[in-house]
Amino acid sequence: MRDVSHAEGVVPSLASALPTAPPEPLCCRSCGARLAHVMADLGASPLCESYRSAEQLREPETFYPLCAYVCSSCLLVQVQDFETPEHIFREYAYFSSFSSSWLEHARRFAEAMTERLSLNENSLVLEVASNDGYLLRHFAARRVPVLGVDPARNVAEAARRAGVPTLTEFFGRALAERLAAEGRAADLIVANNVLAHVPDINDFVAGFPLLLAPEGIISFEFPHLLELLAGRQFDTIYHEHFSYLSLLALTPVFARARLRVFALERLSTHGGSLRLFVSHAGSSRPQEPSVEALLEAERRAGLAELATYTRFGAEVVALKHDLLRLLLRLKAEGRTVVGYGAPGKGNTLLNYCGVGRDLLAYTVDRNPYKQGKFLPGTRIPIYAPERIEETRPDFVLLLPWNLETEITAQLAHIRDWGGRFIVPIPTPRIL
Repeated sequence: MRDVSHAEGVVPSLASALPTAPPEPLCCRSCGARLAHVMADLGASPLCESYRSAEQLREPETFYPLCAYVCSSCLLVQVQDFETPEHIFREYAYFSSFSSSWLEHARRFAEAMTERLSLNENSLVLEVASNDGYLLRHFAARRVPVLGVDPARNVAEAARRAGVPTLTEFFGRALAERLAAEGRAADLIVANNVLAHVPDINDFVAGFPLLLAPEGIISFEFPHLLELLAGRQFDTIYHEHFSYLSLLALTPVFARARLRVFALERLSTHGGSLRLFVSHAGSSRPQEPSVEALLEAERRAGLAELATYTRFGAEVVALKHDLLRLLLRLKAEGRTVVGYGAPGKGNTLLNYCGVGRDLLAYTVDRNPYKQGKFLPGTRIPIYAPERIEETRPDFVLLLPWNLETEITAQLAHIRDWGGRFIVPIPTPRIL
């Protein structure tokens, strides 16, 4: 056979002939600064809401790097966007109405805001990422006009069936300009757990002042980065969450859109959240002491220092080892462990920790959309909650650990056969 390794015109190494230009640097989606500091590297993971059908188990599955960076300039924590929002959110598996505690949270908010703003039939409440109408229906029941905006076709259709008018579109400057041209001006705009889900945070926020009445209020809710760090809540990091938010990082984002935070509340939802009340920069609403108090609390907690973020990665590794030691010990003892819930955070937890069907036989979820499918990556089967009573496991791992009180009350009967609960965050523990 002729040796062609050095024949004329033949390239010995393809790699040596290819361009060697370095990859484009990652830049902050808020301020544009180069990202050079890692907060937590969680390996590779599939999209957390990409549940698999039985037929798809024979197909390959795409895993994406899951690494959280912190911007040294504006302190925004973020992951790289590999998929577009159109791919992620056009069909969405999360329905807000399947959590009774979240429904009660929404009802209380609607009641308080209706009274605070004296909302009536001449007002308008707009919700961005309105999901299945879980919140707006409470305003509509009080005869307050409402409009929802949600890009997910399946959840938007559920909202319309519930009597909540909903636009199936992505929110941003372009949509806001169109609605404003139609004469829309909202007394209250609500954006619950969506600010983290947008890759172009500046365009998204720029749409709000275009639709806000002169003395109107925007209410933003989102998991607080301070609580994520303090509670080692690494499982709330996934590709659908593009950013992880603090008041320190958001202040310049709002300032660019000529908005300002004038009041806030700290909430227990989702492991610890913020509710920011935001107005036009020139609004007459005075800034309440709670705003500066939180900024100072974030500084005291180290959120203005890069070292606070870079330490987090080692804490995540330690938690992973603790959870695996617990599950392996229970397996060696012949105990059965199953999961409760199929939330996005659970998929980050299981994929990063390498927990498969050998350690977690199955999980259950109240959402019929997820039942009969399999978790992405780990391919653990999802059943209806009744499966737990049928199989009587020794332990139930709470994947939506932030709903510990609600779930342990729902499943109190597992104690009849000696069943117990495992809560994985912030430190794995048996209840």
